[in-house]
Amino acid sequence: MHGLVFITTGSREEALTLARGLIRERLAACCSVIPEVTSVYRWEGKVEEATECQLIAKTSSDVYPKLEAYVAEQHSYDVPEILFTPIEKGLTPYLAWMNEELIQPERDNND
Repeated sequence: MHGLVFITTGSREEALTLARGLIRERLAACCSVIPEVTSVYRWEGKVEEATECQLIAKTSSDVYPKLEAYVAEQHSYDVPEILFTPIEKGLTPYLAWMNEELIQPERDNND
Protein backbone atom coordinates (compact mmCIF):
# COMPACT_ATOMS: atom_id res chain seq x y z
CA MET A 1 0.00 0.00 0.00
CA HIS A 2 1.25 3.47 -0.88
CA GLY A 3 1.23 6.24 1.68
CA LEU A 4 2.21 9.73 2.68
CA VAL A 5 4.52 10.36 5.61
CA PHE A 6 4.24 13.71 7.37
CA ILE A 7 7.42 14.93 9.07
CA THR A 8 7.91 18.35 10.67
CA THR A 9 11.36 19.88 11.03
CA GLY A 10 12.75 23.00 12.65
CA SER A 11 14.10 24.40 9.39
CA ARG A 12 13.87 24.22 5.61
CA GLU A 13 17.51 23.09 5.50
CA GLU A 14 16.80 20.12 7.77
CA ALA A 15 13.74 19.16 5.70
CA LEU A 16 15.77 19.29 2.48
CA THR A 17 18.60 17.26 4.02
CA LEU A 18 16.13 14.59 5.14
CA ALA A 19 14.35 14.66 1.75
CA ARG A 20 17.59 14.19 -0.17
CA GLY A 21 18.59 11.29 2.08
CA LEU A 22 15.19 9.61 1.71
CA ILE A 23 15.41 9.86 -2.08
CA ARG A 24 19.06 8.75 -2.18
CA GLU A 25 18.25 5.67 -0.05
CA ARG A 26 15.06 4.97 -2.07
CA LEU A 27 12.94 5.22 1.06
CA ALA A 28 10.68 7.76 -0.65
CA ALA A 29 9.78 8.18 -4.31
CA CYS A 30 9.24 11.91 -3.92
CA CYS A 31 9.35 14.46 -1.12
CA SER A 32 7.54 17.78 -0.97
CA VAL A 33 8.79 20.52 1.34
CA ILE A 34 6.35 23.15 2.59
CA PRO A 35 8.65 25.87 3.89
CA GLU A 36 6.57 27.37 6.69
CA VAL A 37 3.79 25.99 8.86
CA THR A 38 2.74 27.04 12.35
CA SER A 39 2.42 24.19 14.84
CA VAL A 40 0.62 24.52 18.18
CA TYR A 41 1.15 21.68 20.65
CA ARG A 42 1.65 20.83 24.31
CA TRP A 43 5.23 19.95 25.29
CA GLU A 44 6.40 19.24 28.83
CA GLY A 45 3.19 20.71 30.25
CA LYS A 46 3.27 23.98 28.31
CA VAL A 47 1.37 25.07 25.22
CA GLU A 48 3.97 25.85 22.58
CA GLU A 49 3.77 27.53 19.18
CA ALA A 50 6.52 27.09 16.61
CA THR A 51 7.24 27.89 12.99
CA GLU A 52 8.29 24.65 11.36
CA CYS A 53 8.77 23.12 7.94
CA GLN A 54 6.50 20.31 6.71
CA LEU A 55 8.07 17.46 4.76
CA ILE A 56 5.71 15.07 2.97
CA ALA A 57 7.32 11.85 1.74
CA LYS A 58 5.61 9.50 -0.72
CA THR A 59 6.41 5.88 0.11
CA SER A 60 4.86 2.46 0.72
CA SER A 61 3.86 0.58 3.85
CA ASP A 62 6.57 -2.00 3.06
CA VAL A 63 9.29 0.67 3.05
CA TYR A 64 7.86 2.73 5.92
CA PRO A 65 9.72 0.96 8.79
CA LYS A 66 13.08 1.76 7.16
CA LEU A 67 11.98 5.34 6.46
CA GLU A 68 10.87 5.78 10.07
CA ALA A 69 14.18 4.45 11.41
CA TYR A 70 16.16 6.70 9.05
CA VAL A 71 14.23 9.84 9.99
CA ALA A 72 14.30 9.06 13.73
CA GLU A 73 18.09 8.66 13.57
CA GLN A 74 18.75 11.76 11.45
CA HIS A 75 16.17 14.17 12.93
CA SER A 76 17.16 16.94 15.35
CA TYR A 77 14.00 16.58 17.51
CA ASP A 78 13.86 14.20 20.48
CA VAL A 79 10.36 13.09 19.43
CA PRO A 80 9.88 13.94 15.74
CA GLU A 81 6.53 13.83 14.01
CA ILE A 82 6.64 10.82 11.67
CA LEU A 83 3.10 9.90 10.61
CA PHE A 84 2.09 7.44 7.86
CA THR A 85 -1.30 7.77 6.20
CA PRO A 86 -2.37 5.36 3.44
CA ILE A 87 -3.16 6.46 -0.09
CA GLU A 88 -6.39 4.71 -1.03
CA LYS A 89 -6.40 5.78 -4.68
CA GLY A 90 -4.16 7.60 -7.10
CA LEU A 91 -3.26 7.98 -10.75
CA THR A 92 -2.15 4.49 -11.79
CA PRO A 93 0.95 5.62 -13.76
CA TYR A 94 2.09 7.74 -10.79
CA LEU A 95 1.69 4.84 -8.36
CA ALA A 96 3.60 2.58 -10.77
CA TRP A 97 6.38 5.18 -10.96
CA MET A 98 6.51 5.24 -7.15
CA ASN A 99 6.98 1.47 -7.13
CA GLU A 100 9.93 1.79 -9.50
CA GLU A 101 11.60 4.46 -7.35
CA LEU A 102 11.26 2.76 -3.97
CA ILE A 103 13.74 0.24 -2.59
CA GLN A 104 12.71 -3.34 -3.26
CA PRO A 105 13.86 -6.34 -1.21
CA GLU A 106 15.34 -8.00 -4.30
CA ARG A 107 16.87 -4.79 -5.70
CA ASP A 108 20.16 -3.23 -4.61
CA ASN A 109 19.57 0.32 -3.34
CA ASN A 110 22.61 1.62 -5.23
CA ASP A 111 20.72 1.56 -8.56
